[in-house]
Amino acid sequence: MAILAPVTTLTNYVEVAKHVGLNPQHMLAQVGLTMAMIENPEKQVPAKAVVDLLELSAAQSGCQNFGLRMAESRRLSDFGVVSLLLSHQATLRDALNVIIEYRHLMNEALAIYIEEEGKTVIIREEIVTERNDPCPQAIDLAIGIMYRFCSALLGSHFELQTVCFCHEAPNDIQLHRRLFKSKIEFGSDFNGLVCSSKTLDAPNPLADPAMAKFAQRFVDSIQTDRLPSTVLDARKAIYLLLPMGRATIEQVAQSMNCNVRTLQRRLQDEGETFSELINKVRRDLVVRYMYNSNYSLSRIADLLGYSMPSSFTRWFTSQFGKAPVEWRAENTAQDQDDVS
Repeated sequence: MAILAPVTTLTNYVEVAKHVGLNPQHMLAQVGLTMAMIENPEKQVPAKAVVDLLELSAAQSGCQNFGLRMAESRRLSDFGVVSLLLSHQATLRDALNVIIEYRHLMNEALAIYIEEEGKTVIIREEIVTERNDPCPQAIDLAIGIMYRFCSALLGSHFELQTVCFCHEAPNDIQLHRRLFKSKIEFGSDFNGLVCSSKTLDAPNPLADPAMAKFAQRFVDSIQTDRLPSTVLDARKAIYLLLPMGRATIEQVAQSMNCNVRTLQRRLQDEGETFSELINKVRRDLVVRYMYNSNYSLSRIADLLGYSMPSSFTRWFTSQFGKAPVEWRAENTAQDQDDVS
């Protein structure tokens, strides 16, 4: 099953592409998309094509903040058919729950997990597609849109503390500073926003309960011929929970609001097992981590759930045919050759 993203993900792509000297039609063609395919904001397109487009656009233009430039001008209405429902939720917590519940109408590739620790809340985000190499532009876009959404909903009541990115910092972070106006951490263990816990339950000053009910009925009336994929939902949960050391089958099942036996049965119905799935996610994540020079091998091992570096080395060698040190040296050298 291909993972889809709405065309609203590409809102203002053409404008930003032209601004940095790219030919939008040419760029779209390179990833199998056309201008006609992105004219309908409710249409869904392959998420991998969207991610590839963002990364390719950044590489060919030399604009390392391409994704964030797209996020900078996003509005609440850019969430498509769910926008009205979101804008009239009583609190940010309610709105985030709506995003999670109706993600199939918005962006199947987006994984969100809300973590509360005392007076601190972490809104974790990941982009999950068939692509397993780093996608900093897609991450920047997702985090930028989430920030713009929270700010639009709560205004000055949204108390952002830190913005976290797993990827390395671009050469110029002025746009990051201008947009987020808060502490920015690159090379982090997760992608997302850190805010105060009271922010989640701060009242939305524009919320209208009557409009929320109307919007709820409208969104529920929308028919989709795509059934939820247990494999995809479990995969996204593992992406978020694995770096936290919580990617057990019990925790994943709980995050999907089902019990372990139900999760196992549903995965089996789709031709997958939990152990196979978690291994596939480890393979995806380790490639991203290995390309980040800020991550030591011991840190990568820990993020992937290995308490002993030797266990990580044995697993990596069995999956990629060479030791982590050797793989990283060869692939990093190749990337540098490509750039030069």
